[in-house]
Amino acid sequence: MRTDRPARRGGRSDLPRPQLLRPGEDLLFGRNSVLEALRARRTSRLLLIAAGVAEGTRIREVLTEAERRQIAVDRVERRELDDLTRGANHQGMCLVASAFQYAPFDEVLAGVGTVMVLDHLQDPQNLGTLFRAAEAAGVAGIVIPRERAAGVTPAVVNASAGAVEHLSVAQQPNVVRAIEALKESGRWAIGLDTGDRSQDLFDSDLPLPAALVIGAEGSGISPIVRKACDVIVSIPMVGNVASLNAATAGSIALFDLVRRGRAQAV
Repeated sequence: MRTDRPARRGGRSDLPRPQLLRPGEDLLFGRNSVLEALRARRTSRLLLIAAGVAEGTRIREVLTEAERRQIAVDRVERRELDDLTRGANHQGMCLVASAFQYAPFDEVLAGVGTVMVLDHLQDPQNLGTLFRAAEAAGVAGIVIPRERAAGVTPAVVNASAGAVEHLSVAQQPNVVRAIEALKESGRWAIGLDTGDRSQDLFDSDLPLPAALVIGAEGSGISPIVRKACDVIVSIPMVGNVASLNAATAGSIALFDLVRRGRAQAV
């Protein structure tokens, strides 16, 4: 059952905050992130809620999940959550949970459908947005580099609105080898980029299932990864801006693949 302890005088909790996080734990923040982590059964041990927060539908859903999973609940002052999250938009709620568990690459490889491969994205907001789009598009899994790239941090979980909790995300030391393995599994490697050999996404004949490769902010897909792709496609720009950011372009391409898959199934 839920342990809902009142805060001590002055609004401070009786928990020793310097020791709040144990090794191998994350502090998730934001109502969607916390709720989806609880629904996805990420191992959690403490829910922190700002004293006086209005208990609307989402708060009640979180409290119900915490009670069902017998996770302690502690009421704290909002300024304490501000300090713990370094001023992030925590929406009055944090969850002490185990660090994100990456999936084995074999699990992603064995999945059915499109896999998204990210070539050294650095921005947590872009990464989170792509995770959210990928989950909505029903991808089989995601591959990210182990080094020199953003990983699944609490900020990324928040940017994904918790969607990453329902995804199989594998970290690989070598993106090119991962693409080659995905091609051997029967997927067509589609690189989303501009420049030489780039074809209009909407006019291209793209076999499915696919491994959709999205490059880093600014630099795009690296030359060695580009060579591993079967085809390079780009989104036609008809307005005044010259390009889209990685998250927007990747989301458009993902749902174009969804459209193609539905058309083939008819």
